[in-house]
Amino acid sequence: MQGSSKLAVMVATGVLAVATLFFNVYILVMSLGNYRHKKKWAPCEIIITALSAGNGTHQLVCYFWMIMDQIDRGCLISHIFYAVILLLIFSLKFTIMWTTAFLTFYYSTKLVTTPNQCYTHMQEVIVKHAAMVVGLIPLLGLATCMPMLAVFHEYHGNETESSDSNNLDCGMITPDTMSGKVYDALYLIISDVLPGLLMIKCCISISVHLAIHLQHMKSSTNGAHAPKLGTQMRVIRMTLALIVVFLCFLVVDLYVNYQITVVHENVIVLTFFITSFYTALSALVLIYGKKTFWKVLAASCLSELP
Repeated sequence: MQGSSKLAVMVATGVLAVATLFFNVYILVMSLGNYRHKKKWAPCEIIITALSAGNGTHQLVCYFWMIMDQIDRGCLISHIFYAVILLLIFSLKFTIMWTTAFLTFYYSTKLVTTPNQCYTHMQEVIVKHAAMVVGLIPLLGLATCMPMLAVFHEYHGNETESSDSNNLDCGMITPDTMSGKVYDALYLIISDVLPGLLMIKCCISISVHLAIHLQHMKSSTNGAHAPKLGTQMRVIRMTLALIVVFLCFLVVDLYVNYQITVVHENVIVLTFFITSFYTALSALVLIYGKKTFWKVLAASCLSELP
């Protein structure tokens, strides 16, 4: 990627970073306020708080890498420094993906009932230990990403990039060997595809539940008036919106990784931009899903208008 293009992407990512941090810090502040008031968190609040913390931390680490990449044009800092930061970025991305999938799984267990008692018991156990699951996800992400330091190697650029130091990314690592490419494919399957499949399954379950529920409500009222679901409908809209946003991000992220791995094009900053857009949008969807959060934010915004 050309130096001017990288700078433009960095500026755009900076704008999204401000939005991401604002929305996620807002969620954290509101969640902590609820905890002080109630002295406890519901499982969904634990998951949402963890997701917001992961979003904000990922954004800060990504932008720190981009700033250091711009400052260190001569690649004076040790390459292992950048490699460790990228390791943290990818492990945080793993955390965000699986925490989002866990949140949709949680809501699907609350909205959808199944006749399979064994499956229902397994769901209850997982949800009951939500805090432990949320704590294990970052550890699994870090363990999954550790092999990157061994199988990924420093990116030296193609002929066009090598001729201009402004186009080089000093901290870029790529899977340029067969073992590296195999690991990269496994990482994408584990961190992107599997949580995506879980979310699609939850999406189908919730959609079927919604259709059946609406049909029953319509039959019980003999079509006299439109069925209303109240707050449950808000949660359903939030969950389905999260899934749609995630799947759109998944398609673009897989394409960008294809460009890096197969085409050997240096577009790592584009990955950060896409992830920043996703974390900002998903945080806004989370705020909408919590009615009290949305009302306070909307009231604050409207009060600022002349």
